Amino acid sequence: MASYLEPEQIAIRCTLMRGGTSKGVYLHEHDLPPPGPARDSLLKRIMGTPDVMQIDGLGGTHLVTSKIAIVGPSSVPGADINYTFAQAELDKDVIDYTGNCGNISAGVGPFALDAGLVRPGETETEIRIHNTNTSKIIVARVPTRNGRARVQGDFAIAGVPGTGAEIFLDYRMTAGAKTGKILPTGNRTDVLKLENGSELEVTICDVANTIVFCRAADIGLKGDELPETINPDEELVQRFREIRGKAAERIGYCSDWRRVDEESPFLPFVVFVSKPADYVTMAGTKASANGMDLRARLIFMNRCHESMAGTGSMCIASASRIPDSIVNQALAVGAAEKKTLSIGHPLGIMHVRVQTRPSNNEEGMEIEALGFGRTARRIMDGYVYVPASDAY
Repeated sequence: MASYLEPEQIAIRCTLMRGGTSKGVYLHEHDLPPPGPARDSLLKRIMGTPDVMQIDGLGGTHLVTSKIAIVGPSSVPGADINYTFAQAELDKDVIDYTGNCGNISAGVGPFALDAGLVRPGETETEIRIHNTNTSKIIVARVPTRNGRARVQGDFAIAGVPGTGAEIFLDYRMTAGAKTGKILPTGNRTDVLKLENGSELEVTICDVANTIVFCRAADIGLKGDELPETINPDEELVQRFREIRGKAAERIGYCSDWRRVDEESPFLPFVVFVSKPADYVTMAGTKASANGMDLRARLIFMNRCHESMAGTGSMCIASASRIPDSIVNQALAVGAAEKKTLSIGHPLGIMHVRVQTRPSNNEEGMEIEALGFGRTARRIMDGYVYVPASDAY
């Protein structure tokens, strides 16, 4: 049995995994109620949401450690498995399915492989993942040994101690993830009119997830700020909320920008970018300007990401190849011609693959290659217990 009922609690099979620079609870789809209020209630109880400490659940008190992956057989042709991402809020009574998480995606292939949901290859298993949040296909190439996902390797990513086996995630098919268009407004830049009377030039891009990009200098920042300085600054957080709210209203994600937290709590992200420069990371190490093509800080659910969202990196990479976009303007000289984009984030530098060709479309380019390497590791298998009165 995948789950069973005790006199007062229900036990549900689960796996705790690190995927990239995030950590989450991985669940089998058939162990849960169908999509709807009963599933939402159960997931919130599993994570301990709403409670900033998540003391009565598996959530890790940070957004990047309060994530859920629901995995099951594919429901569409051309895919091996279905994967639904759920983001649990901390102090708000919210489970959001609006977008995807690239880091959690890195654990989906190994989870499915080890659970027997896909047939293993000899040294590598290619798994076509249907992300139900965006209705897009992600291809994971998972190193394999003796029918299991490999863990040990020499691939390192900023924000994760040590090294592991590299899982490559191909995101070429995620353009227009939510809106059907790379540029939802049809423009390479747009102008948002803010409540203080100022105007802000932005680029709204939709690859893997939807992001509104702005220049750090245009919002009074340098570009090397860290979460510990951003998150407590209520005035700055409200500025980001207004930017994402006005972008969300512009592309139809919410009816009024003031209602963005209620109507679209997850998307769009806000990313502010700046030219390369040396800075000190959250870990106290130096990130060198010579090793990056730009600096970026990502805001989601009104908090600064401790590193860089995988989907965020894919959208940044795509936008960097759109001539005259905000991201393209922030690149180091020559970076737009490289096949690898290096993004400076709060915990270091992330390297992603991007290759495009010129086109006469509104983006001025077509994506030929898009992806990034991550590592993942299963931490725990077992059962999570939920009070029976709260389970369904």
